[in-house]
Amino acid sequence: MRHVHELMDGAIADVYAEHGLPDYRPRYSPVVHTLVARGPLPIRDLAAAIGVTHSAASQTVVQMRRGGFVTLEKGADARHRIVHLTERARAALPLIEAERAATERAVRELDAELPVPLEQLLSEALKALERRDFRARIGPVTP
Repeated sequence: MRHVHELMDGAIADVYAEHGLPDYRPRYSPVVHTLVARGPLPIRDLAAAIGVTHSAASQTVVQMRRGGFVTLEKGADARHRIVHLTERARAALPLIEAERAATERAVRELDAELPVPLEQLLSEALKALERRDFRARIGPVTP
């Protein structure tokens, strides 16, 4: 699964590099889409909106900040940092939307070649692992 993800993610990253954004990562897109739809958000709300941990969202936001795609401002409570899109991110929106549409078409094409659509397979795998985690499936291991 990791290898499939790396192949797909790498191809998407290539699209951005080909269009002059070699430092834009595909994992930034859920952040961008959420901030476009909802406006500036605290990192914890952003994490909840995109379905990742606070730590994962924070790490992604730090990388996006280094790339000039977001800024961070203190919230009303000094513990909260509010994430804002920059002009650089807003200027990239047409490309981000075009990539999203092209990627959705590519996923549909890939799904047509598979015996089961990829999203369905992953969803079913997650459900099975929620019923019984993978460690339990491995069972005892003795050298």
